Order: sequence, then structure tokens, then C-alpha cells
Amino acid sequence: MTQRLILASTSPYRAALLTRLGLPFDTDSPGVDESPLGSETPEERAARLARAKAEAVAARNPHAWVLGSDQLAVRGEEVLGKPLDAARCEEQLLSSSGQQVRFLTAACLLKAEGDRCFEHVDTTLVRFRDLQRDEIRRYVELESPLDCAGGFKCEGLGIALFESIDSHDPTALIGLPLMWVAEALRRAGMDPLR
Repeated sequence: MTQRLILASTSPYRAALLTRLGLPFDTDSPGVDESPLGSETPEERAARLARAKAEAVAARNPHAWVLGSDQLAVRGEEVLGKPLDAARCEEQLLSSSGQQVRFLTAACLLKAEGDRCFEHVDTTLVRFRDLQRDEIRRYVELESPLDCAGGFKCEGLGIALFESIDSHDPTALIGLPLMWVAEALRRAGMDPLR
């Protein structure tokens, strides 16, 4: 029997990444409140939200494997959200100029039926080069990364903003740690290479 896989996300970036593994999947909006809770760390928040998204979709689809994910960008102690407008995006990038930003990409693969769950949080460190306001403005005009944590798309022109990236899985920075996802899918009986 073929197992059903659902991506608990409406993100086109995550869907494009998961497509790379060649497995059929559906998408479903989890509709989860992403507000922070009390004193949780950014790692705890990312993991909680990835699991909450997977659980929300799994509640409607108990026989399917559901993949939830969440990403937070953290500069110092500040969690950077999606900028959503050009002015905020420019300010966010200007504040990140010459700084290191930590990207936490959490993933949770679960199946409500049988209570099976695999979880992971990937950490990617990005060092921004010293950026000038005019090049930031030009970048935002060209790529419009308003729906991206940190205000850039590393898979596009955003790569020109960086001095370095320290990562175990380069796809995690885009929004889904595919190396971990491929292993979790194998453990769930959905090997992308079979």
C-alpha cells in the first residue's frame, strides 16, 4: 500500500524543496498561531511550531504522514520575522549588515495513526558582509524577499549579501532540511531512492 505524504505548509519554497525528493505529496495549510510562548528559546519555538503544524494537518489526515516545518532567524537575542513590506525588509537587512544571523529550521514528520514522530532542528549560521543602504534597496527591489525570514532568498540574488554560510544542510536555509527529511522518510518507509 502506498503511503500518503502531506506537507503542512502553503510555502512555495518548501513545496519546491520537497519536490526534489521525487515523492508524490499534497499540501495543506495548518492554520497554526505562530505567536511565541512565555520563556521558550528560539530553538524550542521553532520545534514547537513545526510539530504543531504537522499535528494540525495530521488531525484531519490520521492515516497520512505529515511533514511540518518552521524557520526562525535570530540575530543576537532578537528573532527576526518575515519583513512583509519593503521598508521593513531594508531596515532588517541594514541591521544585519556585518552581523551573524542564526537560522533555525525545524522539521517534524509524524503520523497520528500509530503515534509515530521524528523531529529535528537544523542550525545554519550566516555572516552578512558590510552592506550599503543603496545595494540593500536595489536587492529588495529586484528580489522582493518580503515573505522570507531574515529578508532574503539565498537561492537567488540574496547569496551576494553574505560573507559566509556555515551549514550542515544547505537546503535548510531555504526552508526545509532535505537531508534530514530524506532520512526521516526512509525511516517512515518512503525511501526517495526506491
